[in-house]
Amino acid sequence: MATVERDPSRRKTPYVVRWRDASGKQRKRGFARKLDADRCRAEVEHQLHTGAYVDPAAGRTTFEAYAERWRAMQPHRANTAARTESQLRRHCYPVLGARPLAQIRASELQAFVTGLPVGPSSVRPIWATVRAILSAAVRDRLIPYDPADRVKLPELPRKQITPLTVEQVDQLAAAMPARYRALVVVGAGTGLRQGELFGLQVADVDFLRRTLTVERQVQPGAGGVVEPGPLKNRHSYRTVPLGTVVVDALAAHLAAHPATGTAYVFRDEAGQPLHRGRFNRDVWAPARAEVGLPEATCHDLRHFFATVLIGAGHNPKAVAERLGHADPAMTLRVYTHLWPSDEDRTRQAIDDVFRAGVPTMCPAKEA
Repeated sequence: MATVERDPSRRKTPYVVRWRDASGKQRKRGFARKLDADRCRAEVEHQLHTGAYVDPAAGRTTFEAYAERWRAMQPHRANTAARTESQLRRHCYPVLGARPLAQIRASELQAFVTGLPVGPSSVRPIWATVRAILSAAVRDRLIPYDPADRVKLPELPRKQITPLTVEQVDQLAAAMPARYRALVVVGAGTGLRQGELFGLQVADVDFLRRTLTVERQVQPGAGGVVEPGPLKNRHSYRTVPLGTVVVDALAAHLAAHPATGTAYVFRDEAGQPLHRGRFNRDVWAPARAEVGLPEATCHDLRHFFATVLIGAGHNPKAVAERLGHADPAMTLRVYTHLWPSDEDRTRQAIDDVFRAGVPTMCPAKEA
């Protein structure tokens, strides 16, 4: 319950509203008019009763102070934690860091997004971090509503994927040092993400059933080490069928570089798991330069795999399952331009039905 009392000693705000918040702490607020005090009392009681109460003092916490507490509580993997810290330090704190949470306005956030000195695709992960922090502040009852609603993001440029040809994949494999040639074949023949490919262990390959189980990925950690970790999402855990070419490449690779059990299939010259940064710089970059593909990345092997499945007539759901996408909609967003046109099949399907069942609509041609 909240009460209104008149305190003659308070000349400017004699009408004092007193209440206890959800934690039991005593709160008060003064007003010059009893009418305003009564309105405040009714509003506070309503908020306490419905669970919508927000302590006015809580919103004085600055964005940076709360964001640091939020960041420390997140179950982020090492690389995600480092990326989040960098986003906040480089882009968010200089603009929003000193602002009290309760004073951050939607217009201010719109100006922040518009003024980010990065490309449209890089704006989204930065904005996702800001939104997550403000949403958490609402849940923690520091602010009554999320000011990030309806902020408009810059449009992403429409960029269509141009997949590698089988000849280009072959050239990349040939340009690789011998110990990494099978890596190109496996990447192009399974569609694994780079971290998944580097995290492949011998026990994950079933040569009898000709399948490959994706169970983990490896990513760069602190100090230049490589750390195993969970996959991107639950859909990323999957089993991929292996063609004969991929099976033979894996068998030849393991014969040349023996390993068993939980050992990684692909390792560097020192027998250590592959580090993404070092591999891309020292191995991949020289190979792509040699074959004249300066823009090609290891991820293009994944695009090649998807293109082959699409060309073979696989539907979006099947392609999504093989790639470990969360849903077919994501697959369609990325690869929709690669699916063959069904215009002729549509025409033929309608004609077949009409000709078989509605002769009135399909009059016989005069002799």
